[in-house]
Order: sequence, then structure tokens, then C-alpha cells
Amino acid sequence: MNDAPASVAPPAGGNAAGNLEGHVTGVRRLMRRLRDIMARPGTAQERLDRIVALVAAEMVAEVCSAYVMRAGEVLELFATVGLRPEAVHRTRLHVGEGLVGVIAATERPLALADAQSHPDFAYRPETGEEIFHSLMGVPVLRGGRVLGVLVVQNRTPRRYTEEEIEVAQTIAMVVAELIASGDLVNPLEMAQGRGGGLLPVRLDGISLNPGLAVAPAVLHEPRLAIRQVVAEDVAIELERLRRAMAAMQQAIDALVAASHKLGAGEHREVIEAYRMFAADRGWFDRISDAIKTGLTAEAAVERVSDENRSRMAQLGDPYLRERLFDLEDLANRLQQFLSGEAPGPPVADLPPEFILVAHAMGPAELLDYAHRRVVGLVLEEGSPTAHVAIVARAFDIPVVGRVQNATDRIEAGDIVVVDGDRSLVLIRPSEDIHQSVAATVAARIERRAYYDTLRDQPAVTRDGVAVSLLLNAGLLIDVAQLAATGAEGVGLFRTEIPLLTRDAFPDVADQTEFYRRAYEQADGKPIVFRTLDIGGDKVLPYLTNAAEDNPAMGWRAIRIGLDRPAMLRQQLRALVRASAGCDLRVKFPMIAEVAELDRARELLDAELARAAAEGGTPPRSLKVGVMLEVPALLWQLPALFERIDFLSVGTNDLVQFLYACDRGNPRLAGRYDLLSAPMLALFRQLVEACRAAQMPLSMCGEMAGNPIEAMTLIALGFRTLSMATTAIGPVKTMVRSLDAGALARYLDEIGGRPDHSLRGRLEAFARDHAVAV
Repeated sequence: MNDAPASVAPPAGGNAAGNLEGHVTGVRRLMRRLRDIMARPGTAQERLDRIVALVAAEMVAEVCSAYVMRAGEVLELFATVGLRPEAVHRTRLHVGEGLVGVIAATERPLALADAQSHPDFAYRPETGEEIFHSLMGVPVLRGGRVLGVLVVQNRTPRRYTEEEIEVAQTIAMVVAELIASGDLVNPLEMAQGRGGGLLPVRLDGISLNPGLAVAPAVLHEPRLAIRQVVAEDVAIELERLRRAMAAMQQAIDALVAASHKLGAGEHREVIEAYRMFAADRGWFDRISDAIKTGLTAEAAVERVSDENRSRMAQLGDPYLRERLFDLEDLANRLQQFLSGEAPGPPVADLPPEFILVAHAMGPAELLDYAHRRVVGLVLEEGSPTAHVAIVARAFDIPVVGRVQNATDRIEAGDIVVVDGDRSLVLIRPSEDIHQSVAATVAARIERRAYYDTLRDQPAVTRDGVAVSLLLNAGLLIDVAQLAATGAEGVGLFRTEIPLLTRDAFPDVADQTEFYRRAYEQADGKPIVFRTLDIGGDKVLPYLTNAAEDNPAMGWRAIRIGLDRPAMLRQQLRALVRASAGCDLRVKFPMIAEVAELDRARELLDAELARAAAEGGTPPRSLKVGVMLEVPALLWQLPALFERIDFLSVGTNDLVQFLYACDRGNPRLAGRYDLLSAPMLALFRQLVEACRAAQMPLSMCGEMAGNPIEAMTLIALGFRTLSMATTAIGPVKTMVRSLDAGALARYLDEIGGRPDHSLRGRLEAFARDHAVAV
């Protein structure tokens, strides 16, 4: 009873190669019999009944049962051999309830020699299963969704082998096709259970790329229906796989070449990495092994994809989970080549402009659409570091991610609004909302055209105050926007952003090349590099970091750099080498005391000395600054000014530390205002101190990119503002309409008020004085 027959699992002992050959032969025989069942006439219910009977016999099990997912995430017993027949269509378990529910919830197999001792065991008296002790179950998966659970049980304790679990997973693929046919459960039941109707619906998510768009929806449905699961000739299927892989590699090479037309940037590095994924030999070998069990090439690709999805979904690391989408993109593309269809969407069926809706996407899939007027993207998954988000930024496509049930709630052709600024999606908006959004989009286009006319105009106020407008950048594609925006340089280059999409810390040569390309993109305009600001909410996937109760105030930024000096020295070495013959501007983040700056400067000086000893070309000039983010530094300004060449204010951290207010806590969002009297008093004192010491001062926090807040900063005395690319036009428009002296006098009048915020009064000033905010 404890040993499976040779038709399913290799017997203990004997020649290993012979045992494996016997196992594979047995599995192929089982697959042929399943193919015969699927080809025989009869209803879907009759086929399912025959399948569970065959599985019970082949796996020497007293019970084989098939549970099918119904609306409301309920698993219903649809077929069984060994349990009481009257339990069929009566026994139901919610996802997560009982062992069957656990298998569905985790999407992972479960094998237990004593199932009844498991804490999640749920007894159903109508089944008569109390006499069975051992249990093995596998999820029935298709396209990333659980369609059911396949279970075998035995009376005596039995330790199911890995080979038996793999066989059950292969059989589950056949069951998945049977359920997906719609003959067991009406697909309308599942659709109606998800609700939605035709009423307007708002869905919330997270912004992966800002912007606003409205257009009909196109559902990204990359998966092809697998018409045949069981192979007739394994050798033929292996050859089909080889040819499809070769064709896919050629197509990806062409895609890489096409991506170069977008210019340099992270999007190109993403596509290059995608090509490396496609060339992975281990992936090809796993698919080949699945074919050798008796599956067609298409079914084998699906089997490996389901295994990848199930395994990676359990990982806590968001970066690794994001790489799953690249693998799924490749699997979908390979399926298209196996089917003989050209990869990519059917162009003839696409509207002139559309919103693309998908569960998840890889970078290559978006490129298939990007040249065909996709104006917005909605994803059920995704993060700002996902490769698809990086490609979307290259095309200026607004993206909202982590929109739950988007593909279920949105129908093809629905009018959809994607608001990447407010992180929301509107489905089937009312006519007045539709017209309002369309008007807003048109106005944005018109304003953007107007901003373009200001590109070469100076940022000077009506009363003659010149303001330097710089860019905040994190990717090479951001630096490339200098010419398009008319910005005077890069005031903040976030060097950690490219590292978030890597699976290992780059060596000095890689970093040097990256920074050299940044200089090339800047084309002679100044660029200020901030050293790595990692930790907190920017965790590198390859850097071990213990969980912290308050990571924003924990081990991050310069603290990591000083504790891991080799990492910081490698970055500084790369910056020194890349800046050969150029002006090097470096600033250190999260400095809380002058002693930390001294230690960081020692590391920089050591790298400068090293470069000189190696005979390298030194930087043409060197300027060192710090980010003012920790309030403690305000009481060390005299000593600080002796050591730095410029000072930058980072408002995001400064505000949360000043008010003891976690900016990531939704309950505290908006509780304290940047335009409060205490903040303005702090900025006023800082401006006066820097002016007295002739210390260049800039603002590179989010505050600088908001016109009403930038207006206030200028009146307080800031003359250098660094902001996101999209903020340059609006802020320059504001500057050219502002009388800075008049606002400064008004701030002298209201600055001492104890109001929660002075924002309302400042907005009223802007309206009364025709300031474009």
C-alpha cells in the first residue's frame, strides 16, 4: 500500500537510470490514457469522473477527488472515487478552509502521512473520509489562477514521493483544461460573482508613473488556449521547442535593436537583461524535462510557468517577485512562437488610442504596444522598480499598479481613466466626468506646448530675481531631458535608483561607465551626484538588512556607507574616474553631525589620492555638499560651513523628523503642512545663515516642484530649486509671473501667525496678484 506502482514512481533500489526510465514510461502511459479520456464522447462531468477513477487506480489510492472553484472562492467537490457519492456537489470549502482550502490558498502541493493531525484539517461527515489518514493534494492552476484542487488519500499512513507529486501536478494540467473549457462551471457565474455590472467604478492603486489619460480599454491577454496537453510524439515536441526558442531569440535580438532607437537609458538596459533571461539554459532544460513526461511543448511551458509563479509568489522580496513578470512575458512569447502566431497584439483590432489593462507585464510586452498609441497602463501587480515601469517612463505613459481585480472589473472597450498623479483608475465614468477628464488631458497637452515655448526663456521674476531651475534625476533618461526642459543642470542625481533593478551590487567598472554616460547626457551642464541613499523604503535586494521598527530613522544612507566603507569607496572611486577632466559635485545624504561628514570626506580624499597615484586624470574641479535632512545639523552650521561648498535641503525627511511624523503612515498624511509657520521660520533662518556665510543653498525636495510652495521658497530667499522633469514648465511659468519682493513683504506680515498652515493665505495672494500657480 505504501509503494506506488512502477507506472507512476520508480521502485526503491536497483539501477537509478533504469528506475527513471521506468517512471517516465509509466507517466507517458498514464498521459496517453488521459488523452483517450479527453477524446471520448460524453459530458465534461463524465470525463472528470473517469479521470479521478484512473488516477486512483494508477496511484494505488483508495480516494481521488477533484474540487472545482465556484464563485465566491468556494471549492466544490465535483468528482470522487472513494468518498461517499452523495457528497459530490454538496461538500464545499472556502479557500483557506481545511487542507483542500490551504492548497488552493497557497497554490502549493501538500503531502501528509497523517492528515487528520494537521491543524488545518476540516472534517466533513458527509464524505466519510474519517477512515483515511494520508493525503496528497495539488492545486489545479491555469494562467496564474487556481481553478481547483486534485486530491488522493489512503487509509494507512503513506509518504508520497516527489515523483508522485510531480505526476499529480501533470494530471492537474489536464483537469485545468477541462475546467477552463467552461463546461463544468459557467464562466458567467464567475464573472457575476466578481460583480461590477455596468456602473461607474473607482479602483485605487499606486502610481508607477504620473500623468492622466482617458481612452477605451484593451485587455492584455497573452495566454493562448492549449488545445492539446498530452504529446503524441515526445521527440517531435522537443524539436518544436528547440525551433520556437531559436525563433524567439532572433525576435528578441530585433527588439533589443529597436530599443536602441529610444536612446540611452535604463529602458535599454532592461531589454538587454530580458535577452539574458531568454538565453537561460536552465529554463530551457526544465521545459524539456516536462515534455519528456509526456506533455506537449505548450503544456510543458505552462507547467514550468505555473511552478515559477507558485514558487516566486511565496517570496517576501518584492524585487524577486517583480522578476517573475519577465519570466511570464518570455513564456507567453514562447507560446506564441510554438503556435505559429506572430508575437504581439493584433494591430488591426486596436483602437487609435487605448488604455492597456493587464494582470502583469514584462518590458518586451509593453514595447509591443508602445508604438501603437497606448496612452495609459493599468496593472494588477507592479512596483516603481518593475522593468515595465521603467519602459513606461521612457514613453511617458501614465501607469497605476496594484489595482486589485482590474482585469476582472474592466471589460474590453470600457472607457477608462488612468490618473497616475492620484493613483486611481475610473471605469466607465459618467459622461460629465469623461468630458471633464478629456478636457483636462487636452489642457495638459496645451500647457505642455506652452511650456515648450519657455524652454529657452530665463527663469526671472517680474521684479528681476533670477532663479536657477535644476532637475532631480535617478535614471539616464531623466538626464536626457535637460535639453527638452531647458533646465540648467541636475541638482540631485539619485545614484541608488539604478541599483534597485539589479540583482548584484555593480563593480567599479560598471559604476564608472554609468556615471560617464550621465556626464555625456548632461552635455556639459552641471550634475550633482548624491551618494547612495539606500535603506528605509529603498532596500537593495542583495544587501542583507534586518527588519527595523522604524526604518526611516534607522540604518540607511550615509550610516550604511560609513559602516560599509568598501561600498561607499567603490562608488566614490567610480565617480572620481568618471569625472576625469569634468567638474565633480558630490553630496552626502542623511548627515546628522559634522563628524559623519568628516569621515565621508576622508574616504573621498583617499579615492582622490588613489586616482592620482594611478596616474588618472583628476576632476577639473571638486565641490562637496551635504543634504540637510536631519534637524540636528541646524545647530552645527558654522562648523559645517567650514567643510562644504554647498548645502541642499531635502524636505521629505526634514519634515517628518521635525514633526515626528512618519510620512509613510496614511493616518498622518497631510497632518502637517510644508507651508506652516514653523517650517517657514526654519527656512528663513537657514537662508539668512547661508547668505551671511556666502554658502550656496538649494532646495531639492518635493517642495521645490510645487508652484505654490516654490513661490514661497523664492520669497524666503531660495535661488536654486531642483525638481522633477515635469515640474520645470509649471514652476518656470510661476516664476515669470511672480513679484518676489511683494510676496516677501507679505510673508513678513503673516509669518508669525500660529495658524496650522499659511497655504490658504498664500494661495489667495497668488490669485490676487495673477501668479500662475
